[in-house]
Amino acid sequence: MDEEERAIWAFLDRHLRSIFTRDVDAYRATTGADLSLYEWFVAPHRQDGLDFHFFMIEHSWAGTDGDFRYDLLEPRLQRYGDTAIVSYTFMLTTAAAGGIRHSLHNESRVLIRQDGQWRVVHVHKSPAWRAPREPGGS
Repeated sequence: MDEEERAIWAFLDRHLRSIFTRDVDAYRATTGADLSLYEWFVAPHRQDGLDFHFFMIEHSWAGTDGDFRYDLLEPRLQRYGDTAIVSYTFMLTTAAAGGIRHSLHNESRVLIRQDGQWRVVHVHKSPAWRAPREPGGS
């Protein structure tokens, strides 16, 4: 892994942690104002802009008021000049009074470099379970 790849993964860690630690300033600094995203567990439609996420972050949508960690399973980075695509299976582990809980989903994030700074401009999330192979079947 070269220095630029390490910098991209470190940037992504800052971006993801800003969500789960409710750091709106860091989220704003690491996310493009024209963000677009698909989050299958929120709505079956594309969401645009930051206001929705600011509301969610401010109200601890992720349920991470206690201990948490995340792991990126099978991470992949593709670079094309000032554009980078990161994809992985995101595993969030939380610890609370009720015990340990895990949740997983597949995720891709598109990053662009503007004025020397990386920003997330598009996110696509999908379920991390086996899809039916036949229509109407399992």
